[in-house]
Amino acid sequence: MFIIIGIMLTGMLLGYLLRSKRLSWIHKIITLFIWILLFLLGIDVGDNESIIKGLHTLGLEAVIITVAAVIGSILCAWGLWYLLYIRNKGKETKA
Repeated sequence: MFIIIGIMLTGMLLGYLLRSKRLSWIHKIITLFIWILLFLLGIDVGDNESIIKGLHTLGLEAVIITVAAVIGSILCAWGLWYLLYIRNKGKETKA
C-alpha cells in the first residue's frame, strides 16, 4: 500500500514540477494505458469462474441499481424544478 501511495505522490510531484511544460501528448498515453488496464481486467474477469457463473445475478442487480438511480434522479430533478419554478411562479406575478 505504501508503494502505491509513494508512486502516486511521486507522480503528483513530477506533475507539479513539470506544470510549465507542454505535455499535451500525455493524455494519449493515459488513454492508452486505461484501455490496456480495462482489457486486462476483462481477461481476469473472464478467467474467474465464480464471476462468470454468477453473471446473470450480477446483471440483474446492476439493472435494479440503474433503474433505481434513474428514477431517483428524475424524482429529485422534478422536485427541484417544482420548488424553483412552479411554486415560486405565483409569487413572481404578484410582485
